[in-house]
Amino acid sequence: MVKPNKAFILAAGFGTRLRPYTDHCPKPMVKVAGRSLIWRTLDKLHDAGIEDVVVNTHYMADLLAQHMNDYMRERQGMRVHVSYEEEILDTGGGVKNALQHFDDGLPFYVIAGDALWEDGALSALEVLAQQWNDEKMDILTLMQPLSRMVGGVGDFDLQEGGHVCRSKDKSGAYMWTNIRLNTQEIYRGAEEDVFSVLPIMDACEEKGRFYALEHVGDWHHISTPQDLERVDAHFRGMGDENGADI
Repeated sequence: MVKPNKAFILAAGFGTRLRPYTDHCPKPMVKVAGRSLIWRTLDKLHDAGIEDVVVNTHYMADLLAQHMNDYMRERQGMRVHVSYEEEILDTGGGVKNALQHFDDGLPFYVIAGDALWEDGALSALEVLAQQWNDEKMDILTLMQPLSRMVGGVGDFDLQEGGHVCRSKDKSGAYMWTNIRLNTQEIYRGAEEDVFSVLPIMDACEEKGRFYALEHVGDWHHISTPQDLERVDAHFRGMGDENGADI
């Protein structure tokens, strides 16, 4: 079992499909049952013992940076570093731009800023840490079966032994959750500053070093206002409320 101690949260995007909720704040700051999506992820990282988190910003960057400062005041011991991007560097370039924070040789978590999930018996973060294997993995991620989702797209299929196969026509049986453990080295070879993580994932797949586990809890896909309102009602129905409207 590896003990990751750092994480990166992708939070620079515009969240255009979630308007009007994102007209006045970045998508990671949108609230579900009174607590923002990104604070919910930070809560899970905090509970997993992660002390250093890098969050990339662009859209309404000052507002998101203040939201991170507010979190650090609420949760003592959590250090959140803001990586501001003058232009959006995409899902690969954003991580590469912040690699100076991840120089300890350990794999680190990368999580989408709009991720929202419920854990099974073990936390998703702990499951990834327990199953990480340096000798054979460059990426270990979680996949959610479409059969247990409302919405979502078939990004991947899972193969025997935990290998993955990307479904380029989106006909796969699993949605990629965009939460993963990965090494630093996979980003270092990229010559561009602005690039998607998908070619890196494809390269790791070709080398047989891209693995996945099926997430046993629930994963909530939030793309549209209707998605957000449905998920907000679900969490409030479970009694998970923090006293504010979405």
